[in-house]
Amino acid sequence: MPDIHATLEQHFGHKQFRPGQEQVIQTLLAGRSALAIFPTGAGKSLCYQLPALLMEGLTLVISPLIALMKDQVEALRARGIAAARLDSTLSASEVAGVFESMRSGQLKLLYIAPERLMSESFMERLSRTKISLLAIDESHCISEWGHNFRPEYLRLAEVARRLKLHPVLALTATATPSVARDIEKAFNIAPEDCALTPFHRPNLAMYITPVEDSKRLDLLTKKLAKFKRFPAIVYVTLQQTSEQVATHLAKHGLNAQAYHAGLKPEHRENVQNRFMSGELDIIVATIAFGMGIDKADIRAVYHYNLPKTLENYQQEIGRSGRDGKGSHCEMLACADDLIVLQNFVFGDTPTPSAVRMLLDHLLRQGDEFSISHYDLSRTTDIRPLVLETVLTYLELDGVLQPLGAIYTGYQFCFCDSEARLLAGHKPERQAFLKKLFATTTRGYKWLKIDNLDEFAIAMGESRERIFKALTWMEEAGEIELKPSGLRHRYRLCGEASKRKPEELTRDMQRLFVKRELKDAERLEKVMALATDPGCLTRHMLRYFGEDLEQDCDHCGSCKEKAATPRIIPRSAKPAITGPQVEAIQALIDERHAALRAPRQVARFLCGITSPAVSRDRLMKNRAFGLLERYPFNDVFAQAESMMPG
Repeated sequence: MPDIHATLEQHFGHKQFRPGQEQVIQTLLAGRSALAIFPTGAGKSLCYQLPALLMEGLTLVISPLIALMKDQVEALRARGIAAARLDSTLSASEVAGVFESMRSGQLKLLYIAPERLMSESFMERLSRTKISLLAIDESHCISEWGHNFRPEYLRLAEVARRLKLHPVLALTATATPSVARDIEKAFNIAPEDCALTPFHRPNLAMYITPVEDSKRLDLLTKKLAKFKRFPAIVYVTLQQTSEQVATHLAKHGLNAQAYHAGLKPEHRENVQNRFMSGELDIIVATIAFGMGIDKADIRAVYHYNLPKTLENYQQEIGRSGRDGKGSHCEMLACADDLIVLQNFVFGDTPTPSAVRMLLDHLLRQGDEFSISHYDLSRTTDIRPLVLETVLTYLELDGVLQPLGAIYTGYQFCFCDSEARLLAGHKPERQAFLKKLFATTTRGYKWLKIDNLDEFAIAMGESRERIFKALTWMEEAGEIELKPSGLRHRYRLCGEASKRKPEELTRDMQRLFVKRELKDAERLEKVMALATDPGCLTRHMLRYFGEDLEQDCDHCGSCKEKAATPRIIPRSAKPAITGPQVEAIQALIDERHAALRAPRQVARFLCGITSPAVSRDRLMKNRAFGLLERYPFNDVFAQAESMMPG
């Protein structure tokens, strides 16, 4: 066994490991897969970065977070470690450089998003690369019933088996015991190779402050101005709330800015950089901020709105106090927030007719076929993530087998002259390439292949040979290659695929109802924490399967010593007014194709977009978001009562 302590000090500048790290590293170096459940800021990344230096080959790191990839790659390179990332922000020459370092064997760590493993060309490259370790960050996303299920994560286990990627390291900060079991099963991890470090961080003090919605902004402003616990993060649910709160704080002399996914990338990056450097005291953010952000001295995290789940809450407060010093974590609890959170849950559920349309389309495709998720999402009005969830359910049910992803088209341009490219090849290869170039549609700079299958027939060559030639020239730096027309390939599986569409539709609807109930339960668990007069730290730890022998003595409940549950304010449920009913009727009378079903109309009135609404550019309609503060089920009932039979 190599000297991991010497490697730790030489390459990472640490004299000792944090709890759990050494166990995970020794497990991987012994050739066994492992699961690391460490709270936010506990040092998960070292568990694969250090073994990567001691193993022969490339460590492949799966992460859905571009910010984390970028930060970690820069930090590793600063230590002289050969690391790279592949994401949408890289230029063609940067991508070519990564591929070259993969091919030459110089690269030790490569960070990618999970969806890249659906790419035909990337999978072909991986098959020619020695992979020493597969590390999967945010691995709780693989659990179908976890708080953040991502369908593409379920396929990672199949990819690992297909490419014989072993060992596997699964990492997460938020796995409950049941989610941990799902991860262990997916990657064949023995229970004894699961490293679980305590979630308890004594330097974090949790407080719950019940507050009416109308008084919340003033209360937050007073708390920030009085206690000056900076740097601070204020978490909100909606982008518009982020802007409103940040503007209000700034008007009252506080150094605050908004951060959310709706901002231009360069503006968002500027806000983040100012906060990280200490120029900005307060960042008012949606959950778009914080994933993979490593700032040690955050002194306070305020939840202006209720968190979506206890997993989210654990992760978000875990971004404070990473330097070990005391940090304040306070939730301004108002039950009015439940309406918006519940509306997002119900708004994701597709209509039965949309599911039936999707199933009819899939079952008519033949034994093997390819589909565009983007096109299907727009035609069926099922959100892309929800569409992927339906397809994943069909995979789990044995109806579909995924065969990977392909691009139907390509365009490329020469990095040098065409003549110089051809001169570098033998006569037989030159003839093939000349024919390939001549068969393309030529523009001023780019040579275009609209459909690779049809192009192969026109050339009289196999699709595989043309694809490999394009990939090879890109790797060699001879061309810049841009794929287009992403399609996912599937196979219909035997008897399961012969089930009646109406039966499958009912099954899918039952699954979505089950998911709705699960998500509603998670919101109830948030409220249970908010109302609990007992130790908040013990409550949170119990949820994650950890026991605390005695109360923490530093959370709000321990200091208040209340005997009865907190009362969380809730505004009276608003009634739908006459003018609003008239506006709804006017919307229905407009007969938009994207608003044919009561659920579609209810989503629209609650301010929830959908693929068809975006396709038809209806967000500017004055009825969009008209009832966003009303419970979804009330809006749905109103729409259903007004829709023509």
